Amino acid sequence: MVIRTVFAEVVLLIFLGASCASKVTERSGIVIADSDSYGASMFRQNCAICHGKEAYGKMVSGKLVPSLRSGDAAKRSEAEIYNQIANGKLPMPAFKGQLTDTEIKKMVRFVMEDIQGRK
Repeated sequence: MVIRTVFAEVVLLIFLGASCASKVTERSGIVIADSDSYGASMFRQNCAICHGKEAYGKMVSGKLVPSLRSGDAAKRSEAEIYNQIANGKLPMPAFKGQLTDTEIKKMVRFVMEDIQGRK
């Protein structure tokens, strides 16, 4: 009886461990640190300081900068993302003066396709 109970607990723990492990490895999009794409390079130079190295968001000056992989950012349209990058919205600065229109469009594509996994 005790052996059956212990065996059942071990099986349950293995099952739970396997399901947790699969959730940990689930992610949308690419690993930015491993990418040598132009979009990843621009992200690392301009966005990672606030949005985090892998775009999961982070705390900056006591405020949570949102993830670009999920939540509201993942629901935004191409035009909304372009506008956010180009014109900013406090506390995010505008990048229109720092990046060309082509670079902003590449960043929009990078966020939607590479980071969020949308087509």
